[in-house]
Amino acid sequence: MPDERYGVATHAQVIGTGPRPALAIHCMLGSSEMWGPTLGPLGEVISATAFDLPGHGRSGDWSAEGAEPGAYQTLATRIAASFIDRPVDLIGHSFGASVALRIAVGAPQAVRSLTLIEPVLFAAAKGSEEWAALRPHQDHLDQMLAAGDHEEAARRFVRDWGAGQDWDALPERHRARFVAQMPIVANVTPANFEDPAGIAREGGFEGIEAPVMLIHGDASPPIVARVCAAIAARLPDVGTACVPGAGHMLPLTHAGQVSELIAMNLERS
Repeated sequence: MPDERYGVATHAQVIGTGPRPALAIHCMLGSSEMWGPTLGPLGEVISATAFDLPGHGRSGDWSAEGAEPGAYQTLATRIAASFIDRPVDLIGHSFGASVALRIAVGAPQAVRSLTLIEPVLFAAAKGSEEWAALRPHQDHLDQMLAAGDHEEAARRFVRDWGAGQDWDALPERHRARFVAQMPIVANVTPANFEDPAGIAREGGFEGIEAPVMLIHGDASPPIVARVCAAIAARLPDVGTACVPGAGHMLPLTHAGQVSELIAMNLERS
């Protein structure tokens, strides 16, 4: 049965039986199930708790109605942190990587190693050419979300940030779930672009002493590589990796390569 954490029935599972505790945070529109192929091969080294974010997988729903912009990121961070009782190998993908980075900046002593896969903290690259190129596309998506055109917004979101599947080829239940999750996407957008929590504040990244691995695909939207470079430039102990042929959903499409990169980072800590 899911545990209630910060008012949300939160489903979690443990992948692996290794001696090192780990915590894995999935992407927007994903679920904890996606971590199996990536973390399973590391099961002799880590015991990874993977939980479903609010409104995802088998966790309880979350309503964006009346919530302040960026409130969802704060809730997700609190839930994630509630699973940590000693230093962990912290792993996050996309939105989950932003949450992991927020934890690492706020409580660096809680992190043994940090692996960030395709982080979408766009604020870290604010002012770059890639940020400026992305902004009009995001503005268009924001307009659709504000107008309540959630189906078209979901179609575009999956096109840009999905695993390359055609929207119309997806099972109807998946399309319906993605449409229902669009208000969450709308709430998260300000956290990605404006960083109200101050994750990218001066001195924040610099205070992370744990070894960090930043991973992105060479077929991902260009903003992701720029975000990775901007974050890496400010970290004292960092490795970076670009996976050939991989897009944004590389934990699903290139699980073996991602698993090997996580293993390399574990060895450094």
